[in-house]
Amino acid sequence: MPQNTRTFNLLRFALLIALAIAWGTSLMAATPVKKKKKTVHKSVAARTVTAKVAPSVRTNSTTMRLVAKRMRTRRPTGAWRVPTYADSTQGDFIDGDDLAVRRAAVEALGPLNGSVVVSDPATGRVLTIVNQKLAFQDGYQPCSTVKIPVALAALSEGVVERQTLIRIYGRTTFDMTTALARSNNQYFANLGERLGFERVRYYASLFGLGEKAGLDIDGERAGWLTTSVPRSGVGMMTSFGDGIALTPLEFAALMGAIANGGTLYYMQYPKSQADIQAMVPRVKRRLDIDQVIPEIKPGMMGAVEYGTARRIGFDPNQPIYGKTGTCTDARTPTHLGWFGSFAEVGKNKLVVVVLLTGGGTDSGPAASGVAGMVYKNLGLASYFAAQGHQTTPAWMVN
Repeated sequence: MPQNTRTFNLLRFALLIALAIAWGTSLMAATPVKKKKKTVHKSVAARTVTAKVAPSVRTNSTTMRLVAKRMRTRRPTGAWRVPTYADSTQGDFIDGDDLAVRRAAVEALGPLNGSVVVSDPATGRVLTIVNQKLAFQDGYQPCSTVKIPVALAALSEGVVERQTLIRIYGRTTFDMTTALARSNNQYFANLGERLGFERVRYYASLFGLGEKAGLDIDGERAGWLTTSVPRSGVGMMTSFGDGIALTPLEFAALMGAIANGGTLYYMQYPKSQADIQAMVPRVKRRLDIDQVIPEIKPGMMGAVEYGTARRIGFDPNQPIYGKTGTCTDARTPTHLGWFGSFAEVGKNKLVVVVLLTGGGTDSGPAASGVAGMVYKNLGLASYFAAQGHQTTPAWMVN
């Protein structure tokens, strides 16, 4: 074959290859690329909800924005003024304490800066207070623990039932059990808007907020309850506790009333063995909540089993019901970790309230972990005798 013909064929072949490559490239550019769909794992609540949500229970959009903003900005940018670690036993007077309970509480709290209150819900007797100076102050913002009295108020007023579904965002809806377990702010902001400020304040006052919980307890100061709608709105009051200062003693009294079926006792803190023997339970008032207590207990147990209080350690044989709270008290400022709880073993019950103060590591889940150690240290099965709780004499404790 002549040289020029061979050259011509090679050039033509090269040109065809170039054209094929160019055509393939243009085809690929013109063809849309199908993106791989993400697998979205919806929550159990989102997968199982099929009921329609009434428009009347949808959360106000303004409140939704305020709740979201508070969740983003709840920690101040400046330095904390309250240390996270301290000797929380300094200055405590313990002559009337149940020393076995106190030892369990002190060991559970460890080096953390906070307070632990343990009481008997059947009588209102305070068994121990670790860090009495902190417990007797005029209170801190209750954070999400306020959801307990709000839930009781909403159920008592018939605003919702336990199974009522409230839209949280998108197609996600919660009932009261899930909202308590997950400590959902939007749900409880909605309840506050539907209750209105006057009913919220009435029930908060009825449940003992804003007044001394104790009977002649030296040094105790009352918490605080606003007389007007907080500037942030009633929805923020019922989701974050704006406009309220709660004390550990007030919280222990309320948890005791839930544990015993609705009797709000005066908290009594004996100073000696003689005071213990002479103590007579004193009723502050009877709360008409015995019909709604069973409606909130599943959510309180859910908090321990799968919600915000999982650190406590769930044991179906020794049920514990509780509620966490996490936020910043701007007055101090300090970050707060709250946890209020009660345990049931047969007919025996015990209330444990934990308040942690300090830096950003303090939280409701962390407080629940402290409470869990209190229960663990006590070993409830052996601490309570069949005939009832017996005070441990001081000489039996090393």
